[in-house]
Amino acid sequence: MERILRDQVSDNFSTIWVDTEVEYERIVRFLNRFQPSLVRRVKLYTKETPLFEQFGIQDEITKALKSKVWLKSGGSIVINQTEALVAIDINTGKYVGKTARLEDTILKTNLDAIPEIVRQIRLRDLGGIIVIDFIDMDERKNRNKVMQALEDELKLDRAPSKVLQFNDFGLVAITRKRVKQSLERTLSIQCSICAGTGMVKSPTTVCNEIYIEMRKMQLHLERQDVLLRVHPEVVKTLKLNNARWLNELEEMSGKTIIVKSDPALHPEQFDIH
Repeated sequence: MERILRDQVSDNFSTIWVDTEVEYERIVRFLNRFQPSLVRRVKLYTKETPLFEQFGIQDEITKALKSKVWLKSGGSIVINQTEALVAIDINTGKYVGKTARLEDTILKTNLDAIPEIVRQIRLRDLGGIIVIDFIDMDERKNRNKVMQALEDELKLDRAPSKVLQFNDFGLVAITRKRVKQSLERTLSIQCSICAGTGMVKSPTTVCNEIYIEMRKMQLHLERQDVLLRVHPEVVKTLKLNNARWLNELEEMSGKTIIVKSDPALHPEQFDIH
């Protein structure tokens, strides 16, 4: 808490709200020693509505953990973090513009996206290499307008950053000093299902793998009945189109296959007994 007061709070802040008496007194003591001019701005929050909910903080945290952020114009930005860099893509979405010129619509969308992009960079504490894929603009003067707007907006950011010019593909790279882990890495853990890739094999792909495994095992299956244990989504696929997959498996193996649905299984996992 002392670090936030020391590093973030300045004369631009009108009020510092605190929702517990103990922390309120602690903050007042701290500010009395280091920034006495701010003591009067510390207020004790006593309403029943939780503090973060009252000021919309919880909603902002929830939005900051999603990849897509909607713009007021109807467009959107999509933010994807990887180990090497952060990629930000801009889409016009529902925004069609107020003029007949497509170039004007594209310029307006790109300019509208910049304040939100820089805001999200700050909220999510994104660092390292950040690549922004602006919507392609044909006119050099419009690209210059976008670059100037981006540089102006970044001047308000406390973290040091550097903007590189548009390349031939319409991409702009920003290098921003990484101070600590991003918000996503701080508040989230790796998904136990996809292991951080964001993707799992489709049920059809798993069915195909079952077919290949059955072909390898068919000479070693001694019983007439074979128990196949799979994830419920794979069961649905096995039974599609009059159970085409099951019929092919039975025809190939010469066995009767009993399918058991097991929701505890990983979507890509299966057992053949």
